[in-house]
Amino acid sequence: MAISFEVQAEVRNDAGKGASRRLRREGKVPAILYGAGEAPLMLSLEHDPVMHSLENEAFYSHVLSVNVGGKSVRAVLKDLQRHPYKPVIMHVDLQRVSETEKLRMSVPLHFIGEDRAPGVKQAGGMVSHLVTEVEVSCLPKDLPEYLEVDVTQLNVNETLHLSDIRLPAGVELVELLHGPEHDLPVVSIHLPRAAIEAEAAPAAEAKPEGEGG
Repeated sequence: MAISFEVQAEVRNDAGKGASRRLRREGKVPAILYGAGEAPLMLSLEHDPVMHSLENEAFYSHVLSVNVGGKSVRAVLKDLQRHPYKPVIMHVDLQRVSETEKLRMSVPLHFIGEDRAPGVKQAGGMVSHLVTEVEVSCLPKDLPEYLEVDVTQLNVNETLHLSDIRLPAGVELVELLHGPEHDLPVVSIHLPRAAIEAEAAPAAEAKPEGEGG
């Protein structure tokens, strides 16, 4: 079943730091809705429902339904400001989406098959996630919730790159649009330092004393 998110919003007419502080005292979050060739719209959102939605990873990479003024506007979460140490959302940026215009969004990577990879299962290697999210370019209808990276066949000292990620139809990786030199490493398997040192120790002990003298 497809996940959907609805955000309840109200138009606000007052701007500035004082107005934002008043909203937060009332349990609300100042927000702005912009894009798709329309004028920016200042909004206020209920804090707790937004905070609850943010606990779901999919909220960050889904097209949201923003209900404002009796209309439902399709938008994506583009920026989020949190309080430096309190569990408080300070500000939210929402971008309207057009069904005919590509958008750029960061989506998370989900790594699968790690426990079955030969480099882990047979060689005792460790998996290193070098990238945990990527920026994609696609139409709103093609926006993936996440991308899978299958490491089932990965051996020790092997690495998968951006170009190894299987992409759904209509989805491109923004980094790769800049050229093959931007094909960044994503995940690798390597032996733990202790295992490397243990392998090197017998060779060092076998070396005759005074060799080379």
